[in-house]
Amino acid sequence: MTDTVDGRDGAEAESPAPDAAAQDPEKATPYAWYVLSVLVVIYILNFIDRQILAILAEDIKADLGISDAALGFLYGTAFGVFYALFGIPLGKLADSWHRVRLMTAGLALWSAMTALSGFAKNFTILSVARIGVGVGEASASPSAYSLISDYFPKKMRATALAIYSSGLYIGGGISLLIGGLIVERWNAAYPVDAPLGLAGWQAAFLIVGLPGLLLALLVLTLREPMRGESEGLPTPPPPDPFRGFFRELYAIIPPFTLIAAAQRSPKALMVNVTAALVAAAIAYAMVQVTGNLPQWIAVGVGYYAIFSWAVSLRHRDPPAFALIWGSRAFMTTILGYGMVAFIAYAVGFWTAPYAMRVLGESPSMVGFLIGGPAALAGFLGVILGGRMADWLRQKSDAGRIYVILFGLLAPVIPLIIAFTTSSLIAFYVLSFVISLLASTALGAAAATTQDLVLPRMRGTATATFFLSTTLIGLALGPYLAGQVSTATGSLSTGVLSLLVAAPIGTVLLLIAIRTVPEAERTVVERAKAAGEEIDV
Repeated sequence: MTDTVDGRDGAEAESPAPDAAAQDPEKATPYAWYVLSVLVVIYILNFIDRQILAILAEDIKADLGISDAALGFLYGTAFGVFYALFGIPLGKLADSWHRVRLMTAGLALWSAMTALSGFAKNFTILSVARIGVGVGEASASPSAYSLISDYFPKKMRATALAIYSSGLYIGGGISLLIGGLIVERWNAAYPVDAPLGLAGWQAAFLIVGLPGLLLALLVLTLREPMRGESEGLPTPPPPDPFRGFFRELYAIIPPFTLIAAAQRSPKALMVNVTAALVAAAIAYAMVQVTGNLPQWIAVGVGYYAIFSWAVSLRHRDPPAFALIWGSRAFMTTILGYGMVAFIAYAVGFWTAPYAMRVLGESPSMVGFLIGGPAALAGFLGVILGGRMADWLRQKSDAGRIYVILFGLLAPVIPLIIAFTTSSLIAFYVLSFVISLLASTALGAAAATTQDLVLPRMRGTATATFFLSTTLIGLALGPYLAGQVSTATGSLSTGVLSLLVAAPIGTVLLLIAIRTVPEAERTVVERAKAAGEEIDV
């Protein structure tokens, strides 16, 4: 059975948005735009804290004595696996609790963990701090996507989500810019006897982490809208919002996953144990091939946990499972975009180290000539992509999927040229082009995931969407490039190996083009068929 929402207990956590009664359902209110602007700032800070590792990578590698594969693990896997795992229960909490409060708590946590990264003295401590950043950031997008979907009418949703998503690119660009400046100036000012004994890269983590603690106070003042009101499906909060959160946490965190399976049936336990053994066997084989124990333990645990959660969701919430995991349209959309993320995350991380290591550029110049233009390119690309996705959606039911496909294929040739050229100017120009083209896909993919589920499922749908961007894109893309670089001694070869994702993504998105229109038209019907209690 699904969680019912017919009670009004706890409804004080949500209230109609300002001027809701007078709001034109086809337009967004000024307050909606204010909320969106705050959410963009949060996402900018989110990606500054996440992405700054890229410009610090060469110094961290030298100070801690680690390999490119280990750098890929720190940036991608250590962060991404826990971001993905905790995104599920936090996505559920975003579906049932006060989203503004959830985002405030998450922002405070990931900012504190970023600051604590500045005190890391070895690979293990830095890994733990990155895990903490991932857990905190897992609260942001499920809450933000759900809030935006309630504040903005459906026809503006891709545009609004694209504007929010621009924070990804702005933050990523700013992180390179300020990270490079901090490192160079700190190391120049304190060649010995630095305050607190911090190296430049450590100071950079501390400096970018602290402002988030102040921003959390502003976020707490935002108002919580009624779920689903913009679509005529008002959904009051459940009487016990944390029950679902703990149930999801219990279903996804090993070894509690075994207990949860046993409570369902002996057969469910057998299936779960088999899945654990398969995941362990594959992880062991990959460790033997690559020699990287932390990477494949984390990935193995992550994929096993997601399997456990998906099976549990099928038992506990059949309508949500049917519209998400049981939908070929939903799954091919997010996996297709996962291939975009696989390439984009890795290129976004390795561009700065490549410019410094292979082309001989300084950190401050890399931050200025890659970070600033990348922020502009990503902002323009995601906004133009969102607008194009909304326009094409009016022309074709599958219009948004074509934009995702464009974002996958258009950067391929510029990427090949960029990571084989010896010209710094060409590299900088092509890096701008790659960021511009790849970023066009995000708004379209995000909006599609929101349109394929009911309002009460949006946080869970968003968390599932981010599974593809994290467990596929973030956990595997940067690591693969680093592992190939470590094995071949060529960072260029490592980055070019990412292009294996292009044909896989193309096939997935072609299937999505065929299946998304019908799936979107039948959301309510399919939910009812799976047992959803809804009156429309």
